[in-house]
Amino acid sequence: MTDRFPPGTRVRTFHHDPPHHTRLPRYARGKRGVVVEPEGPAELADVSAQGSAGAPVEQIYAVRFEARDLWGAGDHHVVLDLWESYLEEDRDHER
Repeated sequence: MTDRFPPGTRVRTFHHDPPHHTRLPRYARGKRGVVVEPEGPAELADVSAQGSAGAPVEQIYAVRFEARDLWGAGDHHVVLDLWESYLEEDRDHER
């Protein structure tokens, strides 16, 4: 399994609200962050939580977010472990 997002890659999480379980926190949806490192592959929890056999295996990434970007305040960082399918490269990272 190759790493789609090397450390330092600017990413954005998808802004979606699926009708089923997801491990992408609501407060982090549609937010920009930076990949810290790959954490290794694992079954996609969104599928395995539904009791479905054969959940796809995806790379999980540690992604760092500015607290103020998530909650509007704070001068610290938050790191979340997120599956690859939650992320897209943020090519428009200039704010």
